[in-house]
Parts: sequence; C-alpha cells; structure tokens
Amino acid sequence: MFTRSGNSVFLALLTALLITGCQGAASHRAAVQDDSTDRMTVGKVQREIRVGMSSADVAQVLGSPNIVSTDEERREVWIYDKIATDRAQSSSSGGVSILILGAASSAGASSTSQRTLTVIIKFDNVGKVRDFAYHTTRF
Repeated sequence: MFTRSGNSVFLALLTALLITGCQGAASHRAAVQDDSTDRMTVGKVQREIRVGMSSADVAQVLGSPNIVSTDEERREVWIYDKIATDRAQSSSSGGVSILILGAASSAGASSTSQRTLTVIIKFDNVGKVRDFAYHTTRF
C-alpha cells in the first residue's frame, strides 16, 4: 500500500502530530506570558526609588501614579495601585486518533492567579522623596 518513501512521509507526519498534540499547560503559558521589562515590580521599586529623588525622577521610573493626595502638612503623597490577573488555559486534542480511529480525544487545564502591588511615596515640602513603602500579594 505504501512505498518505502511513503512510509517515511507518513511516519514523519504521525510524529509531528504526536508532538504538537501533547503540548502541556506550561508550554502554552510560556507562549502567552507577558515579559515586558517596563512593568512595575517590587524589584524595580527597590532598585530605582531612593529617598531624596525628585518627583520628576519618580514619574520617569514608575510613570504616573493612580492617586495623588496630600498628608496633614499638605505634602504630596503618590499611590501606585496595580492589579494583574494571569490566566492560562491549555488544551490538547488527539489529532492522531482522528486519523487512525475516527474519534477525537482532548485534555486540558486552566489556572487563574492575581497579584497586587501597592506603592506609597511620600514627598517633602520641596518635592523630594522623604519615604516610601510597598506591599505585594499573590493569590
């Protein structure tokens, strides 16, 4: 029915279908994960924000704050409140079983997690950082 070269092509196709049909959730998550380097992280706050920085320097590093307020002495307080939701869904279907058995099989997994980062930066009367704090959660 198949020639020797026909068998080789069939086996190559079969192998390719098996490999692509068995991709796991970790592979799918890696393919859709956002690895932006300009994202605000605890590490970025720890590395970049220093007491004595100007408000312009802070804005250049972290961008615009979500909330600008003042304390009891009318000094500015900037609040960055970030929330991220990570969703990953992976499904695989048995394409080989469709070719061979005429039936399809599928498997899948999904996960959702959220993380928050709140950064509070307090400025002195001349617009320099006098204190800062941060809090992060992951659930």
